[in-house]
Amino acid sequence: MEESLWESANKLRGSVESSEYKHVVLGLIFLKFVSDKFEERRKELIEEGKEKYLEMKEFYNMKNVFFLPEKARWSFIIKNAKQSDIALKIDTALHTIEKNNPSLKGALPDNYFSRLNLDISKLAALLDTINNINTLEDKQQDVVGRVYEYFLKKFAIAEGKGKGEFYTPKSIVNLIAEMIEPYQGIIYDPCCGSGGMFVQSVKFIESHHGNTKEVSIYGQEYTATTYKLAKMNLAIRGINANLGDVPANTFFRDQHPDLKADYIMANPPFNQKDWRAADELTDDPRWNGYEVPPKSNANYAWILNMVSKLSDHGTAGFILANGALSGGGTEYEIRKKLIENRLVEAILILPQNMFYTTNISVTVWVLNKNKKKRQLNINGKHWDYRDSRDEVLFFDLREKGIPLEKKFIQFSEDETKEIAETLHNWQQVGYGNTYKDIPEFCYSANIEEIRKKDYSLVPSKYIEFVNRDENIDFDSKMKKLQTEISQLLKEEEDSKQELLDIFKDLGYELK
Repeated sequence: MEESLWESANKLRGSVESSEYKHVVLGLIFLKFVSDKFEERRKELIEEGKEKYLEMKEFYNMKNVFFLPEKARWSFIIKNAKQSDIALKIDTALHTIEKNNPSLKGALPDNYFSRLNLDISKLAALLDTINNINTLEDKQQDVVGRVYEYFLKKFAIAEGKGKGEFYTPKSIVNLIAEMIEPYQGIIYDPCCGSGGMFVQSVKFIESHHGNTKEVSIYGQEYTATTYKLAKMNLAIRGINANLGDVPANTFFRDQHPDLKADYIMANPPFNQKDWRAADELTDDPRWNGYEVPPKSNANYAWILNMVSKLSDHGTAGFILANGALSGGGTEYEIRKKLIENRLVEAILILPQNMFYTTNISVTVWVLNKNKKKRQLNINGKHWDYRDSRDEVLFFDLREKGIPLEKKFIQFSEDETKEIAETLHNWQQVGYGNTYKDIPEFCYSANIEEIRKKDYSLVPSKYIEFVNRDENIDFDSKMKKLQTEISQLLKEEEDSKQELLDIFKDLGYELK
């Protein structure tokens, strides 16, 4: 279903940039969903004999349903799908929905349909395709959420390096949620993108039979169009969140200055340069007790922002470029203090090609303000008392992962479970602790080892590696590589022919 939708949507796109076009498609999916919910509630009111309340928004809002005036309903859009002014009608519908539902303020696409001069016949075809989605058919499968997620991923891939930052791969978000276990309390993301961290947090709670009413969600997003994506994404899933009144820069307009979060999940922009001027934010309270982060790179500014937001028992899981593990200068001094203050709990280096916007390997950090003392069982016979506050758990996951979309990597469910369980076993106090170091996978380093490595957090400096060259069948490995190269060359030739055919259809002859 997702693939057929994507194909239908791509036919409409034409020369429109995908960075703009995604708001067209996702806006339509949103409109279909809220209309289906509205019609479902409307039918309930009729069955209850409350026809006189059908146009009163209070009777929809009380069930967390958005009220839609007649000309903002999907049925009206479909009825007029082939009219020459259908783009204007869609823009008007979205504007009307936002105006009638304050919680959607700033959430919906603004005049995209009229402004982009979309082909009317192709727009009508896309409307017909989306009309076939029964968004309410299987609530357990979260059909519309799945479609929205699929489109976010595809758009992130389409936009590529430097543009698709609004989307963090679901596989990584799921791993962070499984590790820090955001069951109850306040969840915060200072650079929330399209809201994927929040969605996965709620899914984690539901899959572990928790109560989603026991969490509160706070976030902030700088880019106006991405802010809209997040608000739509959360509204579709019925997730209440405070993303601030407007899109804004977290450093210069912190919309949650007094917040103390129990869980922080984030994917800040990698290696953000010139994020402040030399004389700006030098006395910001968020750097409390630490050096002022360098203006040349915002990595440690994001870290300290999150540290300042953690409650006394809070945990944070976030993604950074690998350079933050061993930088010098001011970054070194901040990292040293974070380690000596016993905040760093785990460091995980990820495989390459997990992100759609960069092929570099990146790192997940876990910070914990409530690291516990631990008893460790040695060979089932002796007890060794160790203080996990004096330890950091390192993972090297570069050889993990399964293929995704031909050229990307994601963690399998079993791998996610293995990684999270290893961390939780390591965290265990007393008899439940079954953790042990595993070569080429994980190692628990104590504070003295880290000091001797000059406060480097590069996992390969601690994890044991085994030389296995003598066991490699080089002939078989070479044959496998040759097969993979042949397949890649064939795919490239097929793509070239497909492009030539497209130009031919447009009336061009290329040699």
